[in-house]
Amino acid sequence: MARIALLGLGRMGSGMASRLRAAGHDLVVWNRTPERASVLVERGARLAATPAEAAADVDAVVVMVSDDDASRAVWLGPDGVLAGSPRPGTLAIECSTLSYDWVLQLSGAAREARLRYLDCPVTGLPDAAAAGRLTLLVGASADDLEAAGPVLAPLADEVLRFGPVGAGTAYKLIVNLMGAVQIAGAAEGLALAERAGLDLQQVASALASSQAASPQVVRNSRRMVDANSDVVFSGRLRRKDTAYAIRLAERLGMGVPFGEVALDGLDALLAAGLGEANESAIIEVARARRRQPQE
Repeated sequence: MARIALLGLGRMGSGMASRLRAAGHDLVVWNRTPERASVLVERGARLAATPAEAAADVDAVVVMVSDDDASRAVWLGPDGVLAGSPRPGTLAIECSTLSYDWVLQLSGAAREARLRYLDCPVTGLPDAAAAGRLTLLVGASADDLEAAGPVLAPLADEVLRFGPVGAGTAYKLIVNLMGAVQIAGAAEGLALAERAGLDLQQVASALASSQAASPQVVRNSRRMVDANSDVVFSGRLRRKDTAYAIRLAERLGMGVPFGEVALDGLDALLAAGLGEANESAIIEVARARRRQPQE
């Protein structure tokens, strides 16, 4: 079994850490708020005081945090992974959804430290993370991915390699941009159905088998209709991913006007104080909007 450091014990990271420990790996964990590690420590994981301490003398470092700033602090901060001089050849597996530019910068820093970097964002909700049913979206060399196989196996039932470092993040940002557009469209359609006096329960059921159905539309339209307040994926995180995707499009010289509209809606969601609510709360933005009069 491998000795693995997992850094970041949020909704996704906690489930991933539990899977690695259940698979028999020697696990050391770190989280900004150490209280979140208590259950894992009871199951035999060791809690480190800093990312540098966690990454000392391990076979692999797996990171699952919220955004570029958190990733930068974990890897390059004063107590970050690279400040601790990890062992050459250590697998550096970054599973967070990050901007394309930062992934390229981080992978360069990891190579300079003689680490084997895998760009490895995931798809799947927290329940999939806890069950080991994630899909891993990998950008890495074939050799590095093969070496990481025993670490990744407990986490996922599908591993898709899209190409070299950066390719996994590019795909993840694309699919999350498409998700943002779909969720915004579902919110707008349901708000319109409500204004038209339709039965929203019936509308949500009909949508599930309609040509407009997708996993995002089906899941989020049902949550919108049921007013389900449980947070699975926050509006703030969807907004972050959408902004990163638009930044990638700008880098590639492409316009993404539908994505821009979705970003506007997510900005309105945050402005309404609903950024930490589930992303399906964007229906409140759609409900509040009025058609602008023609000049």
